[in-house]
Formats: sequence, C-alpha cells, structure tokens
Amino acid sequence: MELKTILYEKDAGVGIITLNRPKALNALNDELINELTILMDDIGSDNEVQAVIITGGERAFAAGGDIAFMANADSLQAEKFVEAIRVAFDKIDRLDKPVIAAISGLALGGGSELALACDIRIAAEGSSIGQPEINLGIIPGAGGTQRLTRTVGPGWAKYMVMTGLPISADTALKIGFITKVVPKEQLMDEAKKIANIMAVKSPLAMKAAKRCVNYGLSVDLSSALSYEIKTWAALFSTEDQKEGMKAFLEKRNPVYKSR
Repeated sequence: MELKTILYEKDAGVGIITLNRPKALNALNDELINELTILMDDIGSDNEVQAVIITGGERAFAAGGDIAFMANADSLQAEKFVEAIRVAFDKIDRLDKPVIAAISGLALGGGSELALACDIRIAAEGSSIGQPEINLGIIPGAGGTQRLTRTVGPGWAKYMVMTGLPISADTALKIGFITKVVPKEQLMDEAKKIANIMAVKSPLAMKAAKRCVNYGLSVDLSSALSYEIKTWAALFSTEDQKEGMKAFLEKRNPVYKSR
C-alpha cells in the first residue's frame, strides 16, 4: 500500500512510524487512520519487526482530530469516525510487540489518545500534552476518559478532561503519563535506544508480558495474578526460555528464535 499521510521505515528490527501531515500538525483524519490501521496489521505479521516507534516530527506528535470534518458531522458520522480511530488504537494497544510514542511538540486530543494507546511514552522538552475537547463542546472519544484515567488516575484525568488545559512534559512525567523527558534533539535517539533494548528480548516473553499487563487492567487482582502464573509457567515449555537461562549461566548473550 502506498502511504500518503504516514512515513514508515525499518531499522534493525525496529519499525518507525512517522505521522506526516505537517501542514495540519498531524491532525487525525480518515486517510491517516485507515493507513495506520493497515500498517499495524502489516507490522503484526512482520517477523523482522520486534519493536515499534510512533512519532510525528518536531512540531507536533499529533494536534488532535480533524475538526474541519467534525464541525459539520452528525452523531452517526461522528460515531463512525471515532469507531475507526478506536480500531486503529486498539491494534496498537493489542499488538504483540512493544510500541513507543516519541512525542515532540503538541500531543492534543486524538494525539494524546494515540500516545496513550502506546506502551511507553517519552517526550521532548517543551512538549505540550492535553485533552482540549471540552473547549469544543465535546469530550474525548478515543480513550481520553478511559486510557488516561488508567494511566494517571482519576484526579489528573478529570483535571485534564474537564479543564481542557494542556500540561507540560515535566508535569506529564510527574504524573506518569510519560516515563522520560529528553532534549528535543535527543528524542529519536532515546526512543531507538529503548526500542533496541526490547527488540532483542524473546518475542514470546515480550508478547506474554504485554498481554499480562493489559489483561490485569480489566479484571480483579486475584484473576490477574492467576493469569500471570499460568502465562509465566507456559513460557517454560518454550525454546526461548531454555536459551535465555542457558545463556545467563554461560555468561553470554541469548539468541532467541521465538519458539
């Protein structure tokens, strides 16, 4: 598929997705969401890719949804639009490979929600993150009331959603929205550093780790702990587990085969 609103490259086992609507500050429209959905399916079946970075360039990770479209949409059109976004974001959330959001500049509305669908978020100094939908007479519809609450807690989520005020990268770090703030010129190097660390781990263990964390967010603690035990034990039937522990005892780097 020819990509028109996204750039994509692979680098040493890492897939790098760059949102590419610079004149619109990477606002999310139908075309971009459709391309992102198809691309996530392709990445999911690509064994060469073991980690993913999503970024948007220096000025904006993504400045939100396509307001020009939404301004004249009725309820059915709006629901269809945000359902398509949910499909794309769910594919990121459920991808059996780690996904890093590398945020620079604006991550507002749908941009913030896209970052929330990723596993790890880092940001450049001076970035601005927020859910300004309340200023437009609506609320977040692609995870801003749900993934945000699970990430930063209800107090900060309500503050961001109900005031519409953006927060700085430093504040986002303090409340757990992001895990690291770096100088703008170091953002992609840092994202690649983290991605490269994860890309050489056992793909089976990585998939299990992400699945366990995500599953635990939707069930009670007892059920989550039982699921964790079963998943942990199942890995002992894999070649990767044998290789990982053997390599540790032999003081060498493991060579995983995803088996």
